Amino acid sequence: MKAAIIGGGVIGGGWAARFLLNGWDVAVFDPDPEAERKISEVMDNARRALPGLYETALPTEGKLTYHASLPEAVADADWVQESVPERLDLKHKVHASLMELAPETAIIGSSTSGFKPSELNEKGARAVVAHPFNPVYLLPLIELVGDADTCARAADILRGIGMFPLTVRKEIDAHIADRFLEAVWREALWLVKDGIATTEEIDEAIRMGFGLRWAQMGLFETYRVAGGEAGMKHFMAQFGPCLSWPWTKLMDVPEFTDELVDLIAGQSDAQSGHMSIRELERLRDDNLVSMLRALKARGEGSGAGRVIRNHETGLWPAMSDETPMRTVARDVPIDWTDYNGHMNEGRYGQVFSDAADRVMIHVGADADYIASGLSYFTAETTIKYLDECHAGEAVYVDSTITLGEGKKLRLWHEMKRASDGGTLATCDQFLLHVDLNTRKSCPPAPAVEARVEALAKLHAKGDA
Repeated sequence: MKAAIIGGGVIGGGWAARFLLNGWDVAVFDPDPEAERKISEVMDNARRALPGLYETALPTEGKLTYHASLPEAVADADWVQESVPERLDLKHKVHASLMELAPETAIIGSSTSGFKPSELNEKGARAVVAHPFNPVYLLPLIELVGDADTCARAADILRGIGMFPLTVRKEIDAHIADRFLEAVWREALWLVKDGIATTEEIDEAIRMGFGLRWAQMGLFETYRVAGGEAGMKHFMAQFGPCLSWPWTKLMDVPEFTDELVDLIAGQSDAQSGHMSIRELERLRDDNLVSMLRALKARGEGSGAGRVIRNHETGLWPAMSDETPMRTVARDVPIDWTDYNGHMNEGRYGQVFSDAADRVMIHVGADADYIASGLSYFTAETTIKYLDECHAGEAVYVDSTITLGEGKKLRLWHEMKRASDGGTLATCDQFLLHVDLNTRKSCPPAPAVEARVEALAKLHAKGDA
């Protein structure tokens, strides 16, 4: 699959990273002589951050190319993403060329944050709005607006690269999410202008309070909880009258003077000017990865974490019966490292636990099996730590069944560095089959027992 990225700024670079790291070939067209450098820097951050969301490796990275002409970039593309500046005349010019050059089967998406499809296509184009949020390679939301059939096709593709397509029911200026952002932005401008709060104090109000709730529950679900046992109806009755009170200035906008710009820019420089943009991006990425991983870990996943969890299910390495079995392939996330700068010993146990889970699934002791009341419990592990492992390193685990007899299952795991095959740790793991109702050991179901015994014999031959 091939994606053509037209416009290589922050958003275009993020799109390129999202497609590329999910196995697509990516062709970039941007006349800016600095485009390759800028996208390379975005790509570095994406390669550092995105794999850390997952407990398994992403697809093999696609091929990234830069092109001096639009025809070269869009040739044979399955998806064309326009991310040029928000000028309607420029977008009309670009989309007129895309109508001539892009394959008829290609989806043509626009990253526009404000223009409607009817405006983009008023001169005969066939674009849909595919509006992302920065950083595109981490945040899953994409607002889709336009032709229903095209949006449905686009949604399937976007889900395949780990995103959450939200199809807007009717076209409207600024779509959905940016209308909320604009409301908050306008109110924030007044608070700064009137001397009520600084830029830093406004940011603290968001990140120390409701921003954390919104990340997992959104707006209406948050307010439903605020209504207590009586729910949303009680909340509406209690706080509805506030809508008529002069709490905000959403219908009024402060004059955008040079003085206001200087005031806000000065406060912003004082707030975070000690860090470069790339340092701020990496800080943002690390925080997002940690938050998204936390949201992913809850049950079937909460909020954006559910999108990552669903995407991850199709990324685990395919397993064969042959020895050794490749059970884990992944990058080490930043939150697995300790004060010494390397992976904490407890995380080695996590990796080997994941490897055992993959073996269980492979022999039929999967989620449905566990729901039936049967599973394997680890009774004993011996882990040897042989080398340091650092955040961002790609690792894999090869596993062998060394004993499969009745309710007994024994596994030998080797965790290795992907770059050179060096062994980082080994684990000898002994498991017992358990009845989850009695919490006592018991024989496996016949089909599972037969699979385990057959694999144990096969692996014993492989080691001979």
